[in-house]
Amino acid sequence: QVQLVESGGGLVQPGGSLRLSCAASGSIVSTYAMAWFRQAPGQEREFVSFIDWRRITTLYADAVKGRFTFAGGNASNTVELQMNGLKPEDTAVYFCAARPRSSVTTALYAYWGQGTQVTVSS
Repeated sequence: QVQLVESGGGLVQPGGSLRLSCAASGSIVSTYAMAWFRQAPGQEREFVSFIDWRRITTLYADAVKGRFTFAGGNASNTVELQMNGLKPEDTAVYFCAARPRSSVTTALYAYWGQGTQVTVSS
């Protein structure tokens, strides 16, 4: 059984920064790809970024490219997402997800965290 716990969300002004963390537990999670998705009110859950199971290859959605970066997380069962230059349109609940191989497709992920709220507002 894989369990994921997110932390680090909050309220920030436009242009500010936040760092999200996802801690995973489970015997095989160290070999899993981990991803971030987000869901704004009234919107479908959308892909934000993933890091592959080797913690080498990353992919970012166009909307966040150049602003969001995987950071730290040297422990293979923890990943962090550094979010800089935040915009009001980044406001959403951010979810951590895990599966054996990386994917941008929401439906392919079996393991999800409970989500953490990120609000960007002045």
